[in-house]
Amino acid sequence: MNEERFIEFEDHDGIGVMSMDNRPHNYIIRPDFIDIPAMKEWIAGKRLKGIIITGKGNHFSAGADIEELGKLAADPDALLSGMRQGKDALAFIESLEIPVIAAIKGACFGGGLEIALSAHIRVAAETAMFAFPESGLGMIPGMGGTVRLPHAAGRGAAVEMILRGEIMNAERGRAIGIVDYVVPKKEVMDFSTGLMKKMVEKRPLEIINAVMRSVRNAAVMDFDSAMEEESRLFCRLAVKQMKDRDAQ
Repeated sequence: MNEERFIEFEDHDGIGVMSMDNRPHNYIIRPDFIDIPAMKEWIAGKRLKGIIITGKGNHFSAGADIEELGKLAADPDALLSGMRQGKDALAFIESLEIPVIAAIKGACFGGGLEIALSAHIRVAAETAMFAFPESGLGMIPGMGGTVRLPHAAGRGAAVEMILRGEIMNAERGRAIGIVDYVVPKKEVMDFSTGLMKKMVEKRPLEIINAVMRSVRNAAVMDFDSAMEEESRLFCRLAVKQMKDRDAQ
C-alpha cells in the first residue's frame, strides 16, 4: 500500500513496517501524514500483530517541512484543521490494539519526535538525536508533544526539554524515559523486529488485542473502571479457553 503522504507500508509475516520516506531528512510534508481509513484496512487485511515505524535512509524524521508549514499557515483555519488531523493520526497510532515500536536513527526532532512518542516502545540507535526545537522558532510542539512528553519523561524534564530546545542524545533520552532501548545504529531494525517477534509471534491476535486494550485503559480510564474492564477481558478470554479445551 503506497501513500501520497510520504509513508510506505510493508508487511512481513504479520509485522507491519511503516516507513517515512522524504529523504534525506524525512521532513513531514503535512500534519495528516497518514490516511487513517487506509491504514485500518491495511492492518485488518493483513491481520497484523504489530507495527514498526521508522524512517528511510539516515534519519527517523527531522520534523515539519517549514516551507510547507508556512504555506499552510497562510490560512489559519486550514492550519488548525491540519494540526487536528495530525493529532488524530497520532491518537490513532497510540490507540492501536497491537504494539507499535518506533525504530529511531539519526534525527528525531519536532513532529518526528511526536510521532515516536505515539508509539508504545522506542528503540534508538546510539547515534540518534532528539529535540523539540519549536520554542527557538517562535512556536511550541503542535501534535501532542507538550502532552505526551510529560507522561513519558515527567513534567520537569518535559518543560526543560521543550523550552531549551537543545539536542539530546540517545542515552540522555533513555535516562529521562523517552527511549526504552539503545542499540548500535546498524542493529536498530533487527533489534526492533526481534523484540516485536518475541512479543507477538506465539500469541493469538485476540490476546494481543486484550493486553493492549487493558494497558491503554490504564491511561484513559479512572482506576476503578480500568480494573473492572481488566476483569471483564480476563473472564471473556477464560470462558473461551475453557470452552475450547472442553471441545478438544
